[in-house]
Amino acid sequence: MSPVPNVTLSDGNTVPQLGFGVWQVPDDESFTAVTSALSIGYRSIDTAAIYGNEAGTGRAIASSGIARDELFVTTKLWNGTAQPWTRDAVFFEFEASLNRLGLDYLDLYLIHWPRAMREDYLAIWRAFAELRADGRVKSIGVSNFQPAQLTRIIDETGVVPVINQVEVHPDFAQPELRAFHAEHGIVTEAWSPLGQGRGLLDDPVLGRIAEKHQRSTAQVVLRWHLQVGNVVIPKSVTPYRIRQNIEVFDFELDADDLAAIAGLDTGNRLGPNPDEFDMG
Repeated sequence: MSPVPNVTLSDGNTVPQLGFGVWQVPDDESFTAVTSALSIGYRSIDTAAIYGNEAGTGRAIASSGIARDELFVTTKLWNGTAQPWTRDAVFFEFEASLNRLGLDYLDLYLIHWPRAMREDYLAIWRAFAELRADGRVKSIGVSNFQPAQLTRIIDETGVVPVINQVEVHPDFAQPELRAFHAEHGIVTEAWSPLGQGRGLLDDPVLGRIAEKHQRSTAQVVLRWHLQVGNVVIPKSVTPYRIRQNIEVFDFELDADDLAAIAGLDTGNRLGPNPDEFDMG
């Protein structure tokens, strides 16, 4: 039985609060990594068309022996620059992802980037709503959307994303965006929750908190995400770290810990600015 609690989405479906991400994991390695994660107790797997590992991820799911209704599988539409994003184009890419994963339906489908300068996201979102109405996707959401784009799709379609998957970690906590999400019933899902290995886990403040709780700094950061209400999808290909990342439900950060971590926020992104990103 998975130790991970569920978060209820605005459409009534639930998502495990901690899942397993496969960004930057090659397809052949994704089979091994996802197999390891599922055997340890992860039940939410997050991939994307652009990651090039939907097939390996799907093979791991198929060979796991875990009932489909016990799993929560997310992938993302890579709404690249090569074509206009009509309804038919969205449906074609959706079917391609579903086929690579070897699944009959998705639990969550996300628009990968808003690409706000092209405004394709409105047509894509209407197609997503149709996929949900058809039962091919249980829940629909977005990734890397800013309040302006979220407001526009809500106002123009009446359909609120259940999740916005965005860069969030103690160095870039995004409190204003998370407050916007909370106001509109949107769950914040954090990508690069551990700061992409760019020094966050060496921070002395986190080190002192980790020593206090006799935990790793990664476990402290993941616990912070959980306590501030984020859904989180850490990635690793190392079995020890995959296990360690899910062992965060038997301790709690106190008010002093949370205040100290809040002081780490620099407001500096590691990834692209969503208002400017339009590559590939």
